[in-house]
Amino acid sequence: MKATRIIALLLSMATVFQACKDDTAEVVPLPTISVSGTLAGIPGATVQLKASINAPGGVKSVVVLKNGAAFDTKTGTGEKTLDYTKDYVIDNVAAGSIVNFTVQVTDQSNQVSALTTIPVTVSAVPAPTVVTVEGIIEGNVTWTADKIYKLKSFVRVGQESVFGTITKTGTLTIQPGTIIIGDRATKGTLVIQRGSKIIAEGTAAKPIIFTSERAVGEREPGDWGGLVICGRAVNNLPDVQSSRELEGAYGAFHGGTDNADNSGSLKYVRVEYAGIPINPNQEVNSFTFGSVGAGTSLEYLQASFGLDDSFEWFGGNVNAKYLVAYKGLDDDFDMDNGFSGNIQFGIGIRGATQADISGSNGFEVDNDAAGSSNTPFTSATLANMSIIGPKGSLATTISTQFQNGMQLRRNSKLKVYNAVVTGYPYGVYIDSQRGDAKGNASRGELVLNNVVLAGLEGWGTGGFGTSAVSEKEQGGTLADILIGDQKPSVWFAAQTGNKILATSSTVGLSPSLFLTGRPTFTLASGSSLSGVNLPTTLPAFFTKTTYAGAFNDVDWTAGWTEFNPQGVSYVK
Repeated sequence: MKATRIIALLLSMATVFQACKDDTAEVVPLPTISVSGTLAGIPGATVQLKASINAPGGVKSVVVLKNGAAFDTKTGTGEKTLDYTKDYVIDNVAAGSIVNFTVQVTDQSNQVSALTTIPVTVSAVPAPTVVTVEGIIEGNVTWTADKIYKLKSFVRVGQESVFGTITKTGTLTIQPGTIIIGDRATKGTLVIQRGSKIIAEGTAAKPIIFTSERAVGEREPGDWGGLVICGRAVNNLPDVQSSRELEGAYGAFHGGTDNADNSGSLKYVRVEYAGIPINPNQEVNSFTFGSVGAGTSLEYLQASFGLDDSFEWFGGNVNAKYLVAYKGLDDDFDMDNGFSGNIQFGIGIRGATQADISGSNGFEVDNDAAGSSNTPFTSATLANMSIIGPKGSLATTISTQFQNGMQLRRNSKLKVYNAVVTGYPYGVYIDSQRGDAKGNASRGELVLNNVVLAGLEGWGTGGFGTSAVSEKEQGGTLADILIGDQKPSVWFAAQTGNKILATSSTVGLSPSLFLTGRPTFTLASGSSLSGVNLPTTLPAFFTKTTYAGAFNDVDWTAGWTEFNPQGVSYVK
């Protein structure tokens, strides 16, 4: 019995000893986290979150919260020590804000560390340096996005004081996101002279912006000059110096014999509050292209609140895609002097009271001022254009200076496909008071196919203020117009795919196109503008589309355009 008791006691002691031994093996220190240093930066900057982890029980997981919300997780594999790192792009929040990241570690025994905070302070964006630019730019010059460039008077890339004598050349490269402002007092203007180039290629996220120097709420059309590009392509002007200078006689010479001329490239560029009067009816436009050649690239351009035309081409044969003319004063798209390029995807939108005393139109197209037969003829080809006039409802009062969605005159031979026009007193006016535009139409040299004139119900004849197609010459004569032996409206309706709709209710255009702020551009479901095929005979430049107008179901203005520049603070 005594031996039995001793054995039992020994077994009991062994069990207790083993239990104590097991308890001791399970007790390990909690994971700990250490951080050091301070993190700060401006919105958009990248900082690296760092934490040193000590986990005697082996890391099972790391969880990181950003201001209390899930940010990142990491699964461990039993590491005793671990250096955690993670990049963070600082959010666009107010300067002085603190973004708190909290880190917590769980070990293999499910023991949890204390919360450790990594604060990131948001710094103020430093005011960019304003660099005043004047005179002549030559050689290779780059403007960077960390500065604002102020144009004083006429800034020229290259020099040509006498037509035909180019004495200096240059290439101006502008980085994405760069801001350029025009000096109001000296009518700051940027002129790219013949033989020189501008390479201004922004991105959808970082467009290049030319704008007014004035503060938010104070900006006006005509606060500065505009962007002028002069090339060496063909035009139909006499070969004399006075004819080869752009209107206003400010030393911008253009023209030559090189239709492949390359003046550079513009991509994702905005021009706001430009257009200065030099002489009566002679202004610098928002975008002015003088005999620019086909080697030049033009894509994703917006002209807003200009004092004259949004886009004007004087001769040349440059091609362009994705153009926005927004609430300019005079014409949206003006073409003359033998312009023969291709344009696709363009929209013009008007403000109800913003019209020029000379008469404002969506298109204004001339062969030349006299309507002569000088060659090459103005014969550009346009496709997928939306011309949105100011009259969005019967209750809207518009300026009496508005005229035509398309004014095709002075012997021009424009060709337009897959377009929509609405909101103007007249949809189309083929003006032959100078030259023979109506003869060009009857001979098939002036072409309108798949053009939809969409009226406003109850406004007037054909849903337009006066008529969808002008039957009489406008102005003082009021003479009847005949295209061949047909009235213009009869001729128009007989052309392939053309339609005159007394109401725009079926075309699927958003009412926001006539309001302030960013419009909705895409067509509503079931739009009658869908299912309209672009002719397959057009040059390879044209993207094949199945709709009339500039948009179907994709908004190509997204990200880079601005429809309320008055409220944007460019200079901090």
